[in-house]
Amino acid sequence: MIVLREAKSEDAPQIAPLINLIFDEMQLEELEDVPEPDLEKVIAMAYRTRAYLSGIANTVVAEADGQVVGVAFGYPGENEDRVDEVLRRLSDKSAAFDQPFEAESETDGNEWYLDSIAVSPDYQGHGVGRQLLNALPKVAAKNDEKVIGLNVDFDNPGAMKLYARNGYQVVGTRMIGDHAYYHMQRDVLEPALAQA
Repeated sequence: MIVLREAKSEDAPQIAPLINLIFDEMQLEELEDVPEPDLEKVIAMAYRTRAYLSGIANTVVAEADGQVVGVAFGYPGENEDRVDEVLRRLSDKSAAFDQPFEAESETDGNEWYLDSIAVSPDYQGHGVGRQLLNALPKVAAKNDEKVIGLNVDFDNPGAMKLYARNGYQVVGTRMIGDHAYYHMQRDVLEPALAQA
């Protein structure tokens, strides 16, 4: 059985490899020389901060049999610079980074932005992503946001289909690193189209 809950700092070591799956897919040039264990250590430190857990951002995890098998991380768009500063500051303290990690702007600002959603490969195709997506309107509403936004790689039609089934519509495009992304949004109050 999958249980969704707010992340706790002790979840960080299990969250880090899931978030790293996203960084691997993005193929960001500035991270290609950073050894994976060092990158995951910095990611884990970020997910131990109050800022990432329930301060300027929110992290929801999916748990099965006591293990974190999925994660969704986002924040009100106006908090993007403050969220990015956490990772920049932590990477600056790591000898594995030649220079601090500078994230590109990803949100349109007037939205609760789903920065990252990842599911363990062992649990993909079991509805974990859908359950995490269905939890987000409540999180966004707590932050007084009316719209949820996200980016999906042009080369990821499976994720695009999942988001569309959950009420997201393409509202634009953007480049992040060397990849083109669709920017999608949905109203917080609009029910998801996909059911159980």
